[in-house]
Amino acid sequence: MPIIQLIVLALIQGITEFLPISSSAHLILAPLAVDSWADQGPLIDVAAHVGSLFAVLLYFKNETAMLFRGGVDTLCLRASPDRKLFLYVAAATIPIITAAAFVVSFDLLDALRSPVIIGWASIIFGLLLWHGDRAPAVKDGLDRIGWREVITIGAAQALAIIPGASRSGVTMTAARYLGWTRPEAARFSMLLAIPTISAFGLFAGLELASEGSTTSLAAAGIVAALSFLSAYGAILLFMKLTQRISFTPFVIYRLLLGVALLYFAGNLI
Repeated sequence: MPIIQLIVLALIQGITEFLPISSSAHLILAPLAVDSWADQGPLIDVAAHVGSLFAVLLYFKNETAMLFRGGVDTLCLRASPDRKLFLYVAAATIPIITAAAFVVSFDLLDALRSPVIIGWASIIFGLLLWHGDRAPAVKDGLDRIGWREVITIGAAQALAIIPGASRSGVTMTAARYLGWTRPEAARFSMLLAIPTISAFGLFAGLELASEGSTTSLAAAGIVAALSFLSAYGAILLFMKLTQRISFTPFVIYRLLLGVALLYFAGNLI
C-alpha cells in the first residue's frame, strides 16, 4: 500500500472522527476516488480507529477516569456520580451496537457503502444538524443529564450505522434539539465515542484474527500514530470552535459533499 495512502487515510480518520461530517463515509470514498488505491483492509481501519480512540481518551482524561471509576462502582453496586455517568454512556451505546449487529447479520454492509446512500445521508442529516443547532441552549453540564436525554441521544446514535450520517453529527444534533449547549453536546458525543470505537475495534480485531491480513504491522503503526495526532488536534480545535461558532460551516460542507457524491456517483461505483 502506498505510503501516501496510509497518510491520507490516517488524517481522514483522525480529523473526521469527531467532527460532524462522517469519518466512515470519507474512509469508504478515499479508495473509490483514486483508481490506483485498493481498499485498505481491516487492519488499517482498526489502526486508524485505535489512534483516534487514544486521542479522545487523552483529551478527556478526567472524564475517562470518571468512566473507569463508574465501571468499578457499578461492579461493586456502589452509588456515585461516576457510576451514573458510566451507566448513561453504556445505555446510550446499546442502540448502535444493536443496529450494527442487525446490519452484519443481514449482510447489509456493502449495500450501505453506496456513494448514493452516503450522499443522501450527508445532505439529510446535515440539514437536521442545521435545524437542531438553531434550538435555544438551556442545559449546560453533564451533571444535568437525565434518562430521557440518554435514550434519545443513544437512539440517534444508532442511525450512524448509515455511512454519511456521522456518529458525532447525529448525537450532537439530538443533544442540540434537547437544548444542550454546543460544547456539552460535543463533549458527550465524544465520550460516547469511547465504547463505540472500542466495540468496533474489538469486532474488527476478531474478524482480523479469523481471516488474517497481508498488511504489515509497520503500516498499521504509522496509521495509528498519525490518526492519534490528527484526532487530538481536531478535538482540540473543534472544542474551541463550539464555544465561538455554530455548526453551520460543517452543514455547508456536508451539503456540498452530498451534492458532489450524487453528481459523480456513477463514476465512483
